[in-house]
Amino acid sequence: MAFTLPTYHAPDFTRPEFTAAPNAALAPAPRDGVAPQNYHSTSMYPEYFKVDGRWLLAEESRMDCTAVLREGRVEIVEFRNLRAGDAVFLGRSEDGREGIYLWTEGFAGAEDGAQDSFAFRQGRSRETGYTRDYNQLAELLRYEREHGSILWVMGPACSFDAGARRAFAALVRSGYVNGLMAGNALATHDMEASYLGTALGSDLYTQQPRENGHYNHLDTINRVRECGSIPAFIETGAVTDGIIYECVQNKIPFVLAGSIRDDGPLPEVVGNVYEAQNRMRALVRGATTIICMATTLHTIATGNMTPSYRVVDGKIRPLYFYSIDISEFAVGKLQDRGSLSVRTIVTNVQDFITKLAADLGAE
Repeated sequence: MAFTLPTYHAPDFTRPEFTAAPNAALAPAPRDGVAPQNYHSTSMYPEYFKVDGRWLLAEESRMDCTAVLREGRVEIVEFRNLRAGDAVFLGRSEDGREGIYLWTEGFAGAEDGAQDSFAFRQGRSRETGYTRDYNQLAELLRYEREHGSILWVMGPACSFDAGARRAFAALVRSGYVNGLMAGNALATHDMEASYLGTALGSDLYTQQPRENGHYNHLDTINRVRECGSIPAFIETGAVTDGIIYECVQNKIPFVLAGSIRDDGPLPEVVGNVYEAQNRMRALVRGATTIICMATTLHTIATGNMTPSYRVVDGKIRPLYFYSIDISEFAVGKLQDRGSLSVRTIVTNVQDFITKLAADLGAE
């Protein structure tokens, strides 16, 4: 059965408690980067703010930010991006009594009808059967390839296996990748695999360590830096396949966020953490499905900037979020941080990529 989006049901704002509710209070930000006292902090769920008697939806929400009224629209702004004088919404209740209403039931009931079995589900364990999950995810991705945008968040383990690299490259070529977020390691070891046949100095297929193999990832970084950029390095012919190669060839945008642990790093790695956050947010804003694999910190960071919904062409739809990891702790951590709509699969990410690509017929 082909995937169809569930219908969003907005709150009934004609009910007496909503018509009688006051307009939401506003106060100016006292200075750049500082919210007024009693500011309202946002969540991943749809939130409505009463302004001049009308309930306005914050169309691009995310966790732990402030809500600001700008030109008749509710905009969600990080503390660091507040400017003195911004009209910041006030209120700590979310039941409408202060003109602020948080709505978690917009897609309620859809799971019973099999349309939306993706959102608002709790994670499972290694003992859980995942055949249905794979089938549902494949149907979702087929839909998103035509109607949405699929963003992948990847840890370096995704580049350590020959089959997994081939499988993800096939997903890129087949149109199932619209953006990629990772760190220095994923890109480095993926290109090392094509350039020198190793990942972290071990043969990509046999996993046998090569002599002086511990130099290989550094040699790869050094060559890329010598060329000036990843695309320039690829143009030399040193890299002819893999995850980053296919992203460059197919003009798929990617963000490589820096870390204290980085070697080199590659020229494209963003060393300023807030600039990296800005670039990640830019990709997240366009995504309708996000799949995070074997990268706990990147997954948590992405989850914290991702709402549970997206407004597309004036219509509200779910934003689907997956966390894939072999560690139950890792997938549970995101739920502990408040990203309650995440769906989890506990498995080896290399096997996950390979199976998913096969299910999708990606070549």
